[in-house]
Amino acid sequence: MDEQVIAEGAMPNSVDNRAKTGENKKSRVRNTWPLYLLFALVAGLVGAILAWGFLSESLSALGIADPGPVTTAGLPFLRAVGWIVASLSVGSFLASTFFIAPRTVDGKNNLQKALLSVDGALASRTGALAAICFGLIAIVMIPLVMSDLSGQPFSSAIQPQNWSIAFEQVATAKAWGWVAVFAFTTGIIGLFVRSWIMQPVLLFGAFVMIIPLGLEGHSASGGDHDFGTNSLLWHLLLMLVWVGGLMALIAHCRRLGPDLDIAVKRYSALATFSIAGMAISGVVNALLRVDFEDLFSTNYGLLVVAKTVGVILLGVVGLAHRRISIPQLPGNPQVFARIAIGEVLIMAAILGIAISMGRTPPPTPDTPDLSVMALEIGYALNIEPTMTNVFTMWRFDLMLGTVAILLFLFYMHGLRVLRRKAKPWNHLRTFWWVLGCATLGVTVSSGIGMYMPATFSMHMVAHMLLSMVVPVFLVLGAPLSLIMEAVEPGEPGRPGWHEWAAVLADNPILKFLMHPAVNTIQFIIIFYALYLTPLYEVMVSEHAGHLIMNFVFVFSGYIYYWEMIGPDPKPEERTHVSRLAWLSFSMPFHLFFGVYLMQLKVILAEDFYTRLDLPWAVDLAHDQLVGGGIAWASGSFPLIIVFGYLFRGWLREERNNEKNYEKRARETNFEDAEEYNKMLARMSQGHDLHSDYYNETFESKDPKDKE
Repeated sequence: MDEQVIAEGAMPNSVDNRAKTGENKKSRVRNTWPLYLLFALVAGLVGAILAWGFLSESLSALGIADPGPVTTAGLPFLRAVGWIVASLSVGSFLASTFFIAPRTVDGKNNLQKALLSVDGALASRTGALAAICFGLIAIVMIPLVMSDLSGQPFSSAIQPQNWSIAFEQVATAKAWGWVAVFAFTTGIIGLFVRSWIMQPVLLFGAFVMIIPLGLEGHSASGGDHDFGTNSLLWHLLLMLVWVGGLMALIAHCRRLGPDLDIAVKRYSALATFSIAGMAISGVVNALLRVDFEDLFSTNYGLLVVAKTVGVILLGVVGLAHRRISIPQLPGNPQVFARIAIGEVLIMAAILGIAISMGRTPPPTPDTPDLSVMALEIGYALNIEPTMTNVFTMWRFDLMLGTVAILLFLFYMHGLRVLRRKAKPWNHLRTFWWVLGCATLGVTVSSGIGMYMPATFSMHMVAHMLLSMVVPVFLVLGAPLSLIMEAVEPGEPGRPGWHEWAAVLADNPILKFLMHPAVNTIQFIIIFYALYLTPLYEVMVSEHAGHLIMNFVFVFSGYIYYWEMIGPDPKPEERTHVSRLAWLSFSMPFHLFFGVYLMQLKVILAEDFYTRLDLPWAVDLAHDQLVGGGIAWASGSFPLIIVFGYLFRGWLREERNNEKNYEKRARETNFEDAEEYNKMLARMSQGHDLHSDYYNETFESKDPKDKE
């Protein structure tokens, strides 16, 4: 159905919304799909033209035959178009989640039950269709990648018998296959839901569908690939927010959507963060691939320079946004749309340049570290880990290390807002949060994190810290309570941070995860599913596996301890006795897991650890025994602390109940106590309490009732 028909079909909302945005009578709804097509064509043509120009250099460096014009032009063209489409999907779901307010429920901001507004529904549908289109592009990219890497024509690569070869032997083709799965799942679900509560889930799905592409390519191979992969992931995720968010705002403006000023303000904050993050991650990634003298002497270096100039130009256009178009939003929003269109066109051209970099070999480093260890984990380890030297070695983790810094800054900003409002806050919560952020950063960036991929014992130290210690500290910091204290509830029809934090603390997904049975199982099954199946060797041998494991450890532990001891609100508050019972039930499973590892005769991931060829003597069986002991000791210690915390809470709960009972007794002149004493007296005299109760119940009733 056409956007204009849908938007004009809701006449009351349209009239009110236009009044809010200051639209004059001449304003009319405009379709945005021609602009989407223009953005995709610009990105695709720039990528294809540059890749074609550098074709001979790329083929000679890779040592493969010319796959033909279809692959040579089609692969960069479709990849660039794919990134525009993926950005549109992310930006559209970002708009339906945070930029465009849903309908109110009985005049209130009830995000759990709210349905999308007309404009929000259009944004969500656009995101779903864009995800499906991205999935279709991913399917076509599989034979294109096969053709590009093998040198065979596209007509041969597309033959059915070659698809299985692509999935088995070509990592990039496998990545595109996963992209298609995630994209189709997100898009199909998005077509059938119109509730706000599902929009954050769809936004998450839109981000997930591009992650496989961030884990392959130049950055995921060779030395320092941990830096390369992590910086590329940040770069791609922030690019999606920057480009996609602006495209969603253009569509919102052309649909005459409500509260454009609020949407632009929220996007502006995200864009500022995205630009800064893209600049930092881009510089880190470029420095890993190009020396300064190569910037103007190689094609790859020239592409880096061109991309940098484009980003600077975008910064100038962004400044024009702030000074020219944003002040005119209430009265003339089309000025914003026109400048934004020009900005996205520049973004599309830069994206095309970035795509061509993916098909242009970077300069060969003067002193390449091609040792097996460097190729497997990204860097070399020269000394055996000890209790002391792991804290003197540092290699900043660009993923979780950055997350730790961002979490700390977020909390400090919330405290500053509370201080401005002269509201009190428990300083012990601040202590726990800061300790949690520091522990997270030290765990992944010190020698613990460096040795984690190389030895099982250090892997288990990091695992226990990330799943058993860091989550406890962060949970006790009560971040959602801080948000709801620092930010006032939004006006009806204008939800904000307060409402988002409230729905994060109480939603169907969290309610399911925090059911005691589900929560206990998910926390325990991480240990058994990872180490008692071949999954561990698959995960530990890939950088992507390390990233996934680390995030899963922290998330699983956070959910578990939030339900157990978290002061933040939760879907259902259970008694301390109930939580003590579930903790007592789970503790033997944790203890048994450590004992099982210590008795295990099979060496986990033996081939991978042997292949690293560490420069010190390593007894893999003994190292695994030590890892099992670490799991047993360090796993039980936090649980005992939590047990003590819950037991203390139970005693405090009982004391409060006693005080409440005594207060109620004094208010009723101890009537309950007197009745209780009378009952005891009758029992001591041998009276039949059931007979007494029967007589007292029916003595005032009609004799027929007694019969």
